[in-house]
Amino acid sequence: MYSINLNQVKEIVASIVAKKKIENVAFVGCGASKSELYPAKYFLSNASRKLRVSHFTANEFNYDTPDWLGENTVVISASLGGSTPETVKANSVAKAAKATVISVTHVEGSALTKDADYSIIHGFEANYAAKLEKMGYVLALAVEILQQVEGYEKYDKMIDGFGKIFDLAENSAQAAKRSAKEFAGKYKDAPVVYVMSSGGSAEVAYSTSICLMMEMQWINSGSFHSGEFFHGPFEIVDKDVPFVLLMNDGKTRNIDSRALTFLHRFDALTTVVDAKDYGLSSEISGDVATYFNPLLHTAVFRVYAEELSYARQHPLSVRRYMWKLEY
Repeated sequence: MYSINLNQVKEIVASIVAKKKIENVAFVGCGASKSELYPAKYFLSNASRKLRVSHFTANEFNYDTPDWLGENTVVISASLGGSTPETVKANSVAKAAKATVISVTHVEGSALTKDADYSIIHGFEANYAAKLEKMGYVLALAVEILQQVEGYEKYDKMIDGFGKIFDLAENSAQAAKRSAKEFAGKYKDAPVVYVMSSGGSAEVAYSTSICLMMEMQWINSGSFHSGEFFHGPFEIVDKDVPFVLLMNDGKTRNIDSRALTFLHRFDALTTVVDAKDYGLSSEISGDVATYFNPLLHTAVFRVYAEELSYARQHPLSVRRYMWKLEY
């Protein structure tokens, strides 16, 4: 069974709570890491009755630092390689304000860990489940903060969910390869791809657009919340216009369903990655399943992106500017 170290998470939060009162939690990152922080922010914003919860792109945090940042704030930062300059700077900004910093990264001893009070080193390469560790650890931190600061009646159900989601996501990703190949065949020549979702997966749609499509495939792309679809974006819907819908199995499913009905009505080229098809709420309690959608969507659509890269003969690792120029 694939798992993350929930005891480490519990010990980190207990150590902080023993020293200070937590009033504010800020999630700070850039690009895909910023998106991977969002499910935790979404959970904590919805489930907490007391905490101020915010989510920042790192340089906005640096240049327009919130007035409430201080000793009663926990800043959770993330960067895969641990060297993203804006996020490294955000750690120093947080420390200067006497906030407690927890950094989540794949690289032990990286720059991101230098100003951190606590560091969590996550996996990545092993398989699709490993690629979810960053998102999983940050969500677990949010759950544990809520439990230790004010109590959470669904805590045991969330912990049970953590014990199941990684294997479910890995198995789902493996099962998705056939449909991913079909997607690649249909979308490999698309001039633009629009991506949408809702709930905690809203920023999975965002990272799919800016990272997997724009950064890694050089495909023009846009993303939006399914709930915003009828407030502008639906005007571009027409026959064969390419859309991807990451459909939730949980509280926001009706929002996604409404958008899907409209896409079908006008014969848009539509690909749906539906968490319900992969058994999310069959494996994880319906009371909390909605918070695990982002992990499943991330694992499955990674397979779609890989197949698209093969069909287009454009590896996901190729860049035009990133890491090659000063910017």
